[in-house]
Parts: sequence; C-alpha cells; structure tokens
Amino acid sequence: MALTVHWFLPTTGDSRQVVGGGHGSTPGTAGSDRPPSVAYLGQIARTAEQLGFSGALTPTGAWCEDAWLTTAMLTQVTERLRYLVAFRPGQISPTLAAQMAASYQNQSGGRLLLNVVTGGESAEQRAYGDFLDKAGRYARTDEFLTVTGRLWRGETVDHHGTHLQVEGARLTRLPEPVPDVYFGGSSPEAERVAARHADVYLTWGEPPGQVKEKIDRIRSLAAVHGRSPRFGIRLHTISRDTSAEAWAEADRLLAGMDPERIRATQEALARSESEGQRRMRELHGGSTDRLEVYPNLWAGVGLVRGGAGTALVGSHAEVADRIEEYHRLGVDEFVLSGVPHLEEAYQVGEGVLPLLAARGLWRRPDASGGWDVSAAGRTRARTRRPGPCP
Repeated sequence: MALTVHWFLPTTGDSRQVVGGGHGSTPGTAGSDRPPSVAYLGQIARTAEQLGFSGALTPTGAWCEDAWLTTAMLTQVTERLRYLVAFRPGQISPTLAAQMAASYQNQSGGRLLLNVVTGGESAEQRAYGDFLDKAGRYARTDEFLTVTGRLWRGETVDHHGTHLQVEGARLTRLPEPVPDVYFGGSSPEAERVAARHADVYLTWGEPPGQVKEKIDRIRSLAAVHGRSPRFGIRLHTISRDTSAEAWAEADRLLAGMDPERIRATQEALARSESEGQRRMRELHGGSTDRLEVYPNLWAGVGLVRGGAGTALVGSHAEVADRIEEYHRLGVDEFVLSGVPHLEEAYQVGEGVLPLLAARGLWRRPDASGGWDVSAAGRTRARTRRPGPCP
C-alpha cells in the first residue's frame, strides 16, 4: 500500500522555536510568533496541497483555535487538501456531530477526516463541563462512535446507553464518503475503543520496537471484531540536505528552550492522566542529555510541549529511511510537522517525498484527493465500515 502523508496546521500559532501547547498543556503558554490567522494557516494549507500532502491535522484543546470552524474556512482557499479535524465527543451530541460531519463532507467535496480525541486530562474536561473520569470518557466515546456509525449508514437510531441517549435519530443527508475515523491512545481503555471503531489507529512517534508492539496488539484486538484498521504515526521532522545541517537545527532548537520552561512543562505533564503522555516523557526523562532515543529519532520536542514529542532528524534520505522502517512495521499514514510549519513543509515536500516516490512508496494524490468519486465508489465508502459490535 502506498504511503499517505499528511501535514499539520499550527492553530496555536507558529514560530522558529518549538511552540508550547499540545496534550496536557496550560492555555496561554504557547509562545508563538506567528498568530494562527486564516491568512497564515491558509499559506500552510496551500503549500501542503501544492507539495502533495494528502491532508492536514488540526488539533483540539483550550490552547488552540477550534478545528471545525478553522478548517471549514480553509476549505475555501484550497482545492484538494483534506482536513483531519480533531474533536472531543464529550462536548457535542452524537447526532449533531454526525450531521456536522455530513454537512462538511457534502459541502467540501469529501475532504473531512475525523480525529476522535477522548480527552486525557480531567481538569481540562471539567472546564468544558465534562465531569466523567477517564474510564467513563472512553465508555462514552464507545457509545458515541456506535451512534454516529449507525447514523452514517442511514439507520434510524434509538440508543439508551449509560452515558448517551437518543431516540429516533436519523440524517436527512448522508456523508459522501463516510469520513474515516482516526483514533489514538495507549491505555487499555483506548485500545479497546480503537479496536471496535478506528479506521486508522494513530500513535505518537515512539521507537519502532514500541510501535510494533502497539500495532500487533491493536490488530489482535480488532480481529476479534472482524476488523482490520490501518495504522498511522504522528511525528515532527527536522529534515535538511545533510545530516549535519539537521542536527545543527535540533541543537539550535534545544538551545532556545529555557530550563525553567522545561522544568515547568515537565511538572505539568507529570500530572497528565494520559498513558501516551507518560510514554513520551519516559523517552527523555526530562533530561537534555539523551535525546536521540533511536537513530534519527529525537525526543527534544517533548521537553517543552505536550502531545507528540519526537522528531525525525537527519538528511532527507535518513528521514526517508526511518519512514520506510516504520512502514515495514505496518504504518501506512504519517502525520508530520515541523517549525516553522510553512518552511518545514518545503523541506519535507521537496526533499523527502520525492525520495519516497522514487522508492515506490508514495505517489502524489490525484485531483480528487485519492477518493473514488464515482457513484459506485461513494456507495462502497458509505458502507465500508463494519457495524457496531454487540
């Protein structure tokens, strides 16, 4: 299977340094130099589209702009690029979310992908009015995706669950195609939900051995439900013409990280309820001395921000080598980013993607974004996801 490569929209803001924010972050600590205006994000989106990226991930949280509204605006300044919209199911009814997704697909020409984020921090969830504990949030996500999946298949839904209830719910217009559900999480609760509902299971950029363990585990869990999800990985990049140039840039970014900022960020992230965040922190242990945790895999990003905390660092060929290594493990989708996002998109798009194409691993998306837009293709898309498990 050819690789799918996505870029990232920095809706917290952008900079020539590593911007704060991310999973478990405190709002107001981003430290960006380029505000996340539609004009600037539009530059990044158009650049990503021109270079051949398939889509762009947009995060969710109190520390960034709303993903639904921002990307809906950006569909008007791009033609093909799809938007991987992160959202939290605890903040919206499943019927309304299903309707919003259908409207987005039908108005944008099928350019929506959904990154379902259960929410790993109780304090942030409470700020949005959600007082469930972590186990309850994942149980609700399971119900949520069961309801939305049935609605997208054209069913009329009555659901009386522990956390969600709907009666006579149905959609007047179905999404064409049904948006793929991207889902991540390293806890047992997250993995069980992913096995039942994810089209693409996403992991943060851990060393290949750890990623392989996750892939094997999710495949085994999903097989019980007759499902075969794809796998994706979220990584930053520092890709340059030579390895020396790339590592010099990593050193520059590290030199720009104030020790007090590192200390405060690590203290905050240590309180995170996220298993994935714990695994990210274990890669560097809060130390600046052992940041290359695997050849060309640098954990320095995670010193000052939450969420995905590792970067592929090296020459364009070395970055392509690591991408190929992950691909051999079963990873077919890559969600990449780098600072500044505009300039780094060119480094990857002009330096790495052509190498992957020459190796037969990647091809530029067609004008339809890779979708089969025939009537038969739309029918297959609408019905491709297995039904909810009993």
